[in-house]
Amino acid sequence: MSRVLCFVAHPDDIDFGAAGTIATWTASGVDVQYCIMTDGDAGGFSDEHRPDIVERRRQEQRSAAGLVGVETVHFLGHRDGYLEPTEELVASVVELIRRERPQIVLSMHPERNWERIQKSHPDHLACGEAVTRAIYPAVENQYAFPELAAKGLDAYRVPWLWFFGGPTQLENHFVDVTEHVEDKMRALHFHASQHPDIDRMDRAVRAFLSANAERGGLRQGRSAEVFQVVPVNTDATIAGF
Repeated sequence: MSRVLCFVAHPDDIDFGAAGTIATWTASGVDVQYCIMTDGDAGGFSDEHRPDIVERRRQEQRSAAGLVGVETVHFLGHRDGYLEPTEELVASVVELIRRERPQIVLSMHPERNWERIQKSHPDHLACGEAVTRAIYPAVENQYAFPELAAKGLDAYRVPWLWFFGGPTQLENHFVDVTEHVEDKMRALHFHASQHPDIDRMDRAVRAFLSANAERGGLRQGRSAEVFQVVPVNTDATIAGF
């Protein structure tokens, strides 16, 4: 594995869901890139942040990304709270995947989590749905979005799709991030415009990581992030089935 491309709805989503795993990857020399679909203008909790909230959130995300070894962050700039898996959005995803050709695409989950509905912001679901539609069949179909082929962006078969934030019963892969918990927390702390109580957020995230590790069978004292890993084009799959 040499490249991972991550799609999320808002600045800070990737840090809550996968920053520890990403820090593990980048420490091993993997090129990880982010694509943030909305501008995050509806986020925050204080009127004092409103005038420059979009640029503030972009800078928070760039800083958080840099801390875990991510140099490239793509911003699509869609309106926060209004994201839909439109043809335009799917085309943007297809274009970026064909250009970067990652071995893993990581995304928010397209299915609602009823155990903790806060994971299932409508923008999160739209992000997951757009990425899923792009992955199959559009990215690997040379006749889909022919304007991309005209730009030299040929069809590409993505090997693996990783989801986070979905229904618990679908989770099937636990990543031990114990060595990078502090990196994850420092990345989250960059998103100061989104946290009215940083200490409470910190405690909650650490508790989730610990609970994930316990569910995943890791030994006591470890921390984990959890995903649903979907094989798309591997030795276990057949095109069209």
